[in-house]
Amino acid sequence: MSSLLMDFEKPLAELEAKINELKSFSSEKGIDLSEEIKTLQARAEILKKEIYGNLSPWQRVIIARHPERPGTLDYIKLIFEDFMELHGDRYFGEDRSVIGGIARLHGQPVTVIGHAKGKDTKENLARNFGMAHPEGNRKALRLMEQAEKFGRPVITFVDTKGAYCGIGAEERGQAWAISANLIRMSTLRVPVIPVIIGEGGSGGALAIAVGDHIMMLENAIYSVISPESFASILWKDPSRTQEAVEAMKMTASNLKELGVIDEIVPEPLGGAHKNPEETAKTLGKCLQKALNALKKQPAEALLDKRYKKFRSIGQFVSG
Repeated sequence: MSSLLMDFEKPLAELEAKINELKSFSSEKGIDLSEEIKTLQARAEILKKEIYGNLSPWQRVIIARHPERPGTLDYIKLIFEDFMELHGDRYFGEDRSVIGGIARLHGQPVTVIGHAKGKDTKENLARNFGMAHPEGNRKALRLMEQAEKFGRPVITFVDTKGAYCGIGAEERGQAWAISANLIRMSTLRVPVIPVIIGEGGSGGALAIAVGDHIMMLENAIYSVISPESFASILWKDPSRTQEAVEAMKMTASNLKELGVIDEIVPEPLGGAHKNPEETAKTLGKCLQKALNALKKQPAEALLDKRYKKFRSIGQFVSG
């Protein structure tokens, strides 16, 4: 259970605090307040469904960015068995903002890759807040090519604000590293299942998000740029961030409708951080189902469908 409240959750939190207060008072004083407690609990359930059942796009952005939201490291522990991490890009060095290795999904060997964030400031700094350097993207590519060599499906977890854009990253070929991943992922001869689990930002997200069956958690977001930057660049007004979120169509339901993603994975009421174990269980089942379907298809059919899938995204009008 999360200890950090979002603004729109405060009415519910106040009601739940009142319920706990009545329970304590009833226990201490030996007074039967069961009917009053039952009434408040029923009201809390109604309020919970009203709040979480009618989330605005901006509220989903807040949930996607929640500091307690489970990330790649959590899902690796909760979904896979026998994970063995592999390091380095064989060019420059190790990038801790991208984690990858070999694991088993219900006994099936797979390669798992994802953006890794920290649980506190110290770890976030060590992992660069999940923003990959060129060597992180090259490590991902090395592991994907290794997976192809040994016939292992690839599962990726996308959770980044974007690729790191510092001077050093640009000097070491950040744009080239991302473009190389896009080209190579489009031709991998094994099933590839990307999952957007939190923030999917810009080229940093795309670098590990080209695949056959793209999943997205219900409260995740996926866009070419952050809404703050969108508002600042397009309207020269960062205060219009919430309006930008509406215009960008960056939520799972929007992207499913547009054909950018293939499947929305439901989350517990209130978000994945409310119950990471339940979220992981649901996601694990979805991954297994998608993998079973993709494994039945010959490599040539996979490549053909993958090509057509990305060619069909978007509508263009000329003249």
